[in-house]
Amino acid sequence: MNIVEKFQTIIILTAVGIGLLMGQVHFYEQYAESFIVPFLLLMLYGLFLITPLQHLKDAFKNRNFFTVSMLTNFVWTPLVAWGLGAIFLADHPALWIGFIMLMVTPCTDWYLMFTAIAKGNVPLSMSVLPINLILQVVLLPVYLFIFAGTIEPIPLLTLTESIILVLIIPFVLAHLTRYALRKRKAFLNEKLVPFFATAQIFFLSLAIMAMFASQGKYLLTNLEVISTLLLPVLLFFVVNFILAQTVGKALKFSYEDTVSLSLTTIARNSPVSLAIAVVAFPYQPLIALALVIGPLIELPILALVSQLLLSTRRGNIGES
Repeated sequence: MNIVEKFQTIIILTAVGIGLLMGQVHFYEQYAESFIVPFLLLMLYGLFLITPLQHLKDAFKNRNFFTVSMLTNFVWTPLVAWGLGAIFLADHPALWIGFIMLMVTPCTDWYLMFTAIAKGNVPLSMSVLPINLILQVVLLPVYLFIFAGTIEPIPLLTLTESIILVLIIPFVLAHLTRYALRKRKAFLNEKLVPFFATAQIFFLSLAIMAMFASQGKYLLTNLEVISTLLLPVLLFFVVNFILAQTVGKALKFSYEDTVSLSLTTIARNSPVSLAIAVVAFPYQPLIALALVIGPLIELPILALVSQLLLSTRRGNIGES
């Protein structure tokens, strides 16, 4: 774990703080919004670039883990997200949509870091990463129509345009880059991929900084957004963590495999949803703000969960 990964939470919180300060200056507030999508596109290009799809077949080797992971992330989790939203966010439709968008996209990056911290099966977690990435890109518009469409109408044309802009284009460009550099693998694997693996968090932070600079005044006058989201977000993590631990024990997964299942089940991929929200819902800032606030709650929880898992491992070793 490098120093950037270790301080991801602090970097994101710093970006939020700087964005809020910049938002108090009219010049920055006026122009900040135009920088959000470009920074997100750079981040997503890097994400797709560092996710090689040639390892897709590896996900199918551990069939039990693959099946449970897919059912949990793409069937159970959307239902839980919609249900928690119906209970806690029915009076806040924009937050409800943002909450659903956050929770239906499993993480494709920092959950590996927390899996390593908790001594989980990192190669197994990496094997499902390409599948998680592809399925969330394909299924996110489906979830928006099925679940968010029950809250308010979702314009098909706008959604399609936003998906093409922020997902399809960087995805295609990333894999064209891999193809173009197929004869220069040393440069690709030793220079370009490591750069974007590290730079992703900075592009995300710059996008968050721009977002808070453009919407900071709105957030400061609506601070109840944070408290409104806190309980459903916490409950989501608690419910999914208990489910993963229960299923892992029922199927007699090893400690390492259970850790991998737990963290791929609770960690979410807010940048993908954030990019869609910024383009598809430009006049509903609360949707995007929900997708920024979510990780500020999520990252400390993932750190606590990894330490909790480690303590159970030590306890099991001590008993044996």
